Amino acid sequence: MPAWICETCGVQHPDTPEPPPRCAICEDERQYVGWQGQRWLTPDELRATHSADVRELEPRLTGIGCAPAFAIAQRALLVEAPSGNVLFDCTPLLDDEIAAAVEARGGLAAIAISHPHFHSTLVDWSRAFGGAPVYVHADDAEWVMRPDPCLELWRGEERALGEGLTLLRLGGHFDGGQVLHWAAGASGHGAILTGDIVAVAQDRRWVSFMYSFPNNVPLHPAAVRRIAEKLEPWPFDRIYGGWWGSVVREGAKDSVRRSAARYLRAIGADP
Repeated sequence: MPAWICETCGVQHPDTPEPPPRCAICEDERQYVGWQGQRWLTPDELRATHSADVRELEPRLTGIGCAPAFAIAQRALLVEAPSGNVLFDCTPLLDDEIAAAVEARGGLAAIAISHPHFHSTLVDWSRAFGGAPVYVHADDAEWVMRPDPCLELWRGEERALGEGLTLLRLGGHFDGGQVLHWAAGASGHGAILTGDIVAVAQDRRWVSFMYSFPNNVPLHPAAVRRIAEKLEPWPFDRIYGGWWGSVVREGAKDSVRRSAARYLRAIGADP
């Protein structure tokens, strides 16, 4: 039986003979059902029409996506680390070329997902790499569409995934929204991998924060302040968001500070 993939959000659902009647991720007010209605495809159908897009972003960091773009068009990030490689976020496509590229870089010790919109085909990824654990914050457990023993629903504010790799629960977009701090990133100045918990703006000197990006719903001021405060103790000079090109290449920590203050002013709240 196929494990169906939603064509709008790219999140995979349990193995069933027929497609599910609905996608709870898309029916949530932060997302949307496609204008043509709820539509599904199988992993084999996706592999037949899409191909791997693998790019070196900096030493020991590889972006993994697909072409043409599919669903919300995110790309994953593979961090190579002495304690074991970590994949941050997932993409719906997992084919032989992608699997070979990951294996050539040392395989996977763990997978971590920023928030439910990027859950994608996380179970398939885990199974392809020896049952690698998938770290999802417990506050987002209700949004797991395909339960599996690979899932590690962790609690708290920080979780080490190896030397120099730390998950930080920031909340915001989702209660369990998390980012990955990579101490060795940006030539040792530190980087954070954020999905869209901290979203890189089109003017890449800035970032932003939203409850719903497609539906233009702003984030509560308290949540924005929390994100900025939680990141303040951590050194980082670069931010990698969830899409190709969504990178603040330098001065990223100051970008978060400035952007949080600007956002709060714009919605009439105290910075």
